[in-house]
Amino acid sequence: MAAEISTKSKLPERMQAAVYRGVNDVRVENVPVPEIGPCEVLVRIRACGVCGTDLKKIHTGSHSPPRIFGHEMAGEIAAVGSAVEGWTVGDRVMAFHHVPCGHCYYCRKRTFAQCAVYKRVGCTAGFEPAGGGFAEYIRVMDWIVARGLVRIPEHVPFEQAVWIEPVNTCYKAIRNLHLEADETALVIGQGPIGILLASLATKTGATVMTSDIYPARHAVASQFGLHHPIHAGEQDVVAVARKYTEGRGADVVIVAVGGNALIRAAMDAARPGGRVLLFAATQHSEATIDPAAICMEEKSLLGSYSSAADIQNEAAQLVLDGYGNGFDLTRLISHRFPLERAAEAIAFASEPKPDSMKILIEP
Repeated sequence: MAAEISTKSKLPERMQAAVYRGVNDVRVENVPVPEIGPCEVLVRIRACGVCGTDLKKIHTGSHSPPRIFGHEMAGEIAAVGSAVEGWTVGDRVMAFHHVPCGHCYYCRKRTFAQCAVYKRVGCTAGFEPAGGGFAEYIRVMDWIVARGLVRIPEHVPFEQAVWIEPVNTCYKAIRNLHLEADETALVIGQGPIGILLASLATKTGATVMTSDIYPARHAVASQFGLHHPIHAGEQDVVAVARKYTEGRGADVVIVAVGGNALIRAAMDAARPGGRVLLFAATQHSEATIDPAAICMEEKSLLGSYSSAADIQNEAAQLVLDGYGNGFDLTRLISHRFPLERAAEAIAFASEPKPDSMKILIEP
């Protein structure tokens, strides 16, 4: 290896990984196990979720190949560099792949996702760093070891711990909306992220309506205390939202699925003075909005992207304490694939079905 390290057993020289080779081209290959430096750790991945942002990168070619994606990951430390303190081989961990510097202009303004250090990916399974969770091992770089590793208690399964990063992103969005107990929120889309957003919104005391075209997803949402479904395939979402709020519209509308057409519907479903938050609009494109709704009706159009360092511990505890206490996120996992079937898992996740929720790859 590149530096003196501590291990409990001899590490393999090669491993399996799902390698992105081009647009819509992911292949399971045999690649070298990453080498680590003195301030780094090697993590043996036990579970990794397939995120919508991974899929967009694979399908659009926004990132140059080859890369190994995957960032909703958890596992155990397989090796530690000679200068690492506080972590030992065998520790069960979740690793953030982005961590901000903490002192630049954007960090001082608490806009962490715009920090230049945050934009650097600090976990890799080889090639250009891209998370690396779709592999057997990842190298966790020094600034992530220092500020982005989360310890997983023994009683919490890896399948629960993989939610720490996505819950952080959703918790950040809900906090930024400043929901109050006398308000009503509408969450459009009840995939795993939509359910997380809606469930976290209920913790503010607000009344939360949910919209989706699939009744099966509303059934899953009901397990998380979401009991005001709007069946978008049969009902007019805007009309129902207004009827439920005495004609005003929702105080907050969250768009939790991609699709520019939903932005206008979300604006229409919000009351005058309400807030509309785009959570899934992660691709550059053009969308039509009514500027008068923002100016004369005083509606606010907001965005929220990625995780926030200032809520890292709080969001992690929501996940870790939630297991067995009403916030069991393993219920959102609908399908599990071994690493050798990673390409199949990615293809399956790319074509959502009524009964498909979070897709997990388990090396």
